[in-house]
Amino acid sequence: MYASREDIGYDFGDDSKVGSKPIKPNPNIDGGWAWMIVLSSFLVHILIMGSQMALGILNMEWLEEFNESRGLTAWVSSLSMGITLIVGPFIGLFISMCGCRKTAIIGGILNALGWILSAYASNVHYLFLTFGVTAGIGSGMVYLPAVVMVGQYFQKRRALAQGLSTTGTGFGAFLMTALLKYLCTEFGWRNAMFIQGAISLNLCVCGALMRPLSPKDVVSEKYVVRSNSEDNQAKALSHSAETIKSNGVLSEELEKKEEATNEEVLDSVQYTETGGKSRSGRNMYGLRILKTVSQLTVTVRKGFAVWYSSYFGAASLFTNRVFVAFIIWALFAYSSFVIPFIHLPEIVKQYNLSSQNNVFPLTSIIAIVHIFGKVILGIISDLPCISTWNVFLMANFTLVTCILSLPLMQTYVSLAVVCAVIGFSSGYFSLMPVVTEDLVGTKHLANAYGIIICANGISALLGPPFAGWIYDITHKYDFSFYISGLLYMVGIIFLLIQPCIQKKQPREKSTEEAQV
Repeated sequence: MYASREDIGYDFGDDSKVGSKPIKPNPNIDGGWAWMIVLSSFLVHILIMGSQMALGILNMEWLEEFNESRGLTAWVSSLSMGITLIVGPFIGLFISMCGCRKTAIIGGILNALGWILSAYASNVHYLFLTFGVTAGIGSGMVYLPAVVMVGQYFQKRRALAQGLSTTGTGFGAFLMTALLKYLCTEFGWRNAMFIQGAISLNLCVCGALMRPLSPKDVVSEKYVVRSNSEDNQAKALSHSAETIKSNGVLSEELEKKEEATNEEVLDSVQYTETGGKSRSGRNMYGLRILKTVSQLTVTVRKGFAVWYSSYFGAASLFTNRVFVAFIIWALFAYSSFVIPFIHLPEIVKQYNLSSQNNVFPLTSIIAIVHIFGKVILGIISDLPCISTWNVFLMANFTLVTCILSLPLMQTYVSLAVVCAVIGFSSGYFSLMPVVTEDLVGTKHLANAYGIIICANGISALLGPPFAGWIYDITHKYDFSFYISGLLYMVGIIFLLIQPCIQKKQPREKSTEEAQV
């Protein structure tokens, strides 16, 4: 059912020669600077995801300021949250060309610019461009590198590291809600957004902490020994993996030929520069510019080649059937988590439970337990005898059961219990990067996870309006939860049937298996 990245063999190229020579592990893997990466990712989740969870404060201010409809005004927050995730595949291109550190720093500047420009908004449509698009793209440029870097720096405790870093979302929801409420009360919403823009510049500091690993350290990760339970489950997927790998060898050879040609161009420029020392300073300056442009061109072409081959080339990620099933699951999953946050207050009002909910809101119960769920599920997944995939599936089954049963609960206590279970089981979000990395490998994590969060973004963007549309027709939220829960179940079924289909297909033993 489940396959680790070593068993799938999604690493492009033949590593049999490299595997014969043991590589000394980097002390920063699973320790040292790796924990600074976790801290950086934790702060990114506070500043980005936490701020987006607190946009309800600003939404009330915008309604009062611009006197627009609730539906139109709500699109500002929806655009910001949706675009942050939807731009994932394109951010993967930036990471391939510039690396995680530069991408995150540029994104921090763009995010801060979006907040600051929004302080001068004259209407809601202005906010669509400045906050929804500009700040949303900037958030996406920081969020994806924060997740990818944690995956690169951890091998044995990846699930725990991702769980700790993503708890920043829960902490940020509380901190940013209190901060924005205070700033709006004391200084007004415009000055509050200006101040928040200045605070968002700290994302550049978080990006600067994302020190890249050398390619040697990333390659050495392939030789980490996995648990026997995962190795046994991996056999179900090796057929499609071998096809991907054979295609990947061809693309790698083409890349090497292209690199050799580019190096010859750079050498010729360098030779011309060296031989022209007696020339004027203007000519030397021009040669340096030419050399810089040539190096930049090589970097951009190489990054684009990696990005293009991941999506459209012979070694496309979409040739991995389980990964495709994972994408289909992501299209339905995220809305099932977002819808309760959006519509629970209305349900509480319908059941006349507002007085109890004001003492301890149900959404706060989800947020608090969600923090513990991420950490605990991460710890469980890192146990040698436990499969991350099985933990991921069990959490999904639990969550979809709660979504389907939520409309049946009509007392505050029963709703609180279901919301607590929703919060805990939705902690599987911290396992999503781990499962993605296991399917495609560290080298393709940025592009692959970009696709997954893009699917989540589409789900988050369309899910709540769809639930509102169902309510307008039926005047009940029950059907919204039932339909979203059933669609969620369809996604889970896709995750279950794909490994079974692959297991039935005959396959030949790979070279690596023969050596073992």
